[in-house]
Amino acid sequence: MSLRTMLFSAVLIVICTAGIGWGAFSVPERLVFDVSWSGIKAGTAVQEIVSSGDGVTITHTAKSADWLSVFYKVDDHMEAVMAKGESGQLFGVPLIYRENLSEGRTRFHKEVTFDHTGRNAVIVNHLDNSRTNFPITPITYDSLSCFYFARLQNVEVGKSYFVDVFDGKRLHNTEVKVLRREELKSDVGTFKTILIMPILKTNGIFSKSGDLYIWLSDDERHIPVKMKSKVKIGSITAKLVGGSYWPEKK
Repeated sequence: MSLRTMLFSAVLIVICTAGIGWGAFSVPERLVFDVSWSGIKAGTAVQEIVSSGDGVTITHTAKSADWLSVFYKVDDHMEAVMAKGESGQLFGVPLIYRENLSEGRTRFHKEVTFDHTGRNAVIVNHLDNSRTNFPITPITYDSLSCFYFARLQNVEVGKSYFVDVFDGKRLHNTEVKVLRREELKSDVGTFKTILIMPILKTNGIFSKSGDLYIWLSDDERHIPVKMKSKVKIGSITAKLVGGSYWPEKK
């Protein structure tokens, strides 16, 4: 079970709901999520965006709960540095993506530098000092910045969308269905939301057999209120519980 996998899957999926048109959310912003496994709290995840020079810097951290850390400790940190936006946009394309992940006995420590003009990403693995190149498409986001890019877009019920996201290892082109509008009760209020579902083709913990659902606030901010997925044993749920920027309670 992986908190990073849960949040990464959500990040990858939310970008795919992007339509045309810019919305708005505040900077700086901090979103706090409780992550649970079959109703038992498994950890906490925090996502933040702050102004940085001419652009913005986005960070994501995830830590397992004490009981889980005894046999499967999670201590993850991801960061995306974004270029300055054009034509009034909040930010442009990603410049650098970093991740330092510790999950049980698994470690990842890498940095990705994007060359959008040359359509190339350079990946440096700090654990074995290796350096590789990977071709990217003209519009490619990393697995963290895409989350915020997507929140600035419009969505339309009944449509599917596709987008390219490079996670530091593979380039994903994923379809997501925008299912319907729902009213959702949560710890921070009752919200009008848009429910979306990815069509995942990977063989990992979130495989075809485990549908992933994400509830976004039905306004220009598209705040992720809840994310849920079935896994091999039980289900994993991430719920918004706080932060420095709160949606209006309905």
